[in-house]
Amino acid sequence: MMSIRSATRIIGCRRTAAATVSAARCFSSAAVIDEASPSPPANPHTSTPQNYYMWGTSKQGTIPMSLLHEGGGAAASSGGMFSGDEKIIDHPVSLNLDQSALSSFLGLDSSEDNDVNLEKIFCGATGTALVLDDGRCFVFGSNKNGELGIGKGRKESETPVHVPLPDPLAKASLGPNFSAFLTTEGDLYSCGYGGSVTNGMGCLGHGNMESYHTPTLVNSLVDDGCYAADVQVGEYSMTVLTTEGEVLTCGSGSYGRLGNLETIDQLYLEPVEMIAGDDVVQIAGGHAFSLALNKGGIIHAWGRNNEGQLGTGMGLAVDMYAMESLPRPIEGNLEGRQVVRIAAGHTHAAAVTSNGELFTWGMNYVHEPRLETSLLHTKIVDVACGQNYTLALDENGRVYSMGKGKTGVLGLASTKRSAYPILVEGIPADEKVVSMSAGWAHVACTTVLE
Repeated sequence: MMSIRSATRIIGCRRTAAATVSAARCFSSAAVIDEASPSPPANPHTSTPQNYYMWGTSKQGTIPMSLLHEGGGAAASSGGMFSGDEKIIDHPVSLNLDQSALSSFLGLDSSEDNDVNLEKIFCGATGTALVLDDGRCFVFGSNKNGELGIGKGRKESETPVHVPLPDPLAKASLGPNFSAFLTTEGDLYSCGYGGSVTNGMGCLGHGNMESYHTPTLVNSLVDDGCYAADVQVGEYSMTVLTTEGEVLTCGSGSYGRLGNLETIDQLYLEPVEMIAGDDVVQIAGGHAFSLALNKGGIIHAWGRNNEGQLGTGMGLAVDMYAMESLPRPIEGNLEGRQVVRIAAGHTHAAAVTSNGELFTWGMNYVHEPRLETSLLHTKIVDVACGQNYTLALDENGRVYSMGKGKTGVLGLASTKRSAYPILVEGIPADEKVVSMSAGWAHVACTTVLE
């Protein structure tokens, strides 16, 4: 297999050529979308009045309870036993982000940081990242494998810890074992669990199986002149999209996670060669599978398929070893439609078409894309997926949720399951949602006044 580290390989993501496409692509919290494709509402500038809401299960401090407005405490759970460390908030609660409260929560000196503003919230598998308008990043949650990058010996942190990066943060992809941080300059940093012979090696992309306890630059991208445009981390593998539309993978090769036929681990980021010329505009990734959306609106999927998460069908039986080791186009009900947005959860995925239709698949419910007919009365513009739940954003800035609700992630003031999308009514009617982030068990969204 040809390696990205080969000096003889002519790659299309040289940093000297990246300027020609930088105008056509932009960094966002969800993905990188070509200007030719319809995109969801952008996260507004901090000069625009905005609010932030969170809900779901706060475990190891993944939801900043001290910032919740009064009356937004944990809900009584009717769905199972939870330890004292877990608090369920089953409805959207706004964050108190005045200068004093935010500075105090972040541990900043308000006399020195007197103009602190929140810009983005990234919800991960077991952690959360807050990004300020100056690009500084603060993380909190589980750090059992060093995935927060806050140093060795700290298994968790409910108190935000500053992640020192040389450039402003564009995106944080926080996984269950390791994480990746993408800067506005297109540089990629990774940290956490480096793998093992049993679980697979190389997920950090540093050319070894060592664990790193602080974010470390992925030098191979720099050496090969590549800019990263998006990144998705899974259980033991990482998928990267470059500014030239090329998809790279590294880490564990089991279940076809790397998309290159072989099940051999990759210590460095390597191109997914079967879609090398597809001009990919967005990637999404779940626990052990990946999706890539090309400029033509076609999705390719690879990796584990034990719950139908690839959307390629599974016949009549569910096979725990089902997988696709090469990218395979998702057809079925999506054939003839142009997809403009994709999202992946733990073992399911979703897509939005140019007509504003929402399709979902996986979780052992459906193995091919299924149209969510209850949303045909509106136009969906964005989608986010967590662990066994889906959030859909319509053109009016309203959020709909569906899936398993025992962790409160549906935001419906209930922990019950919903088989179809229901409007999340806890957000004031005069506010419009402009961005969403779905972790495994907690949610964040940004609103602006209409």
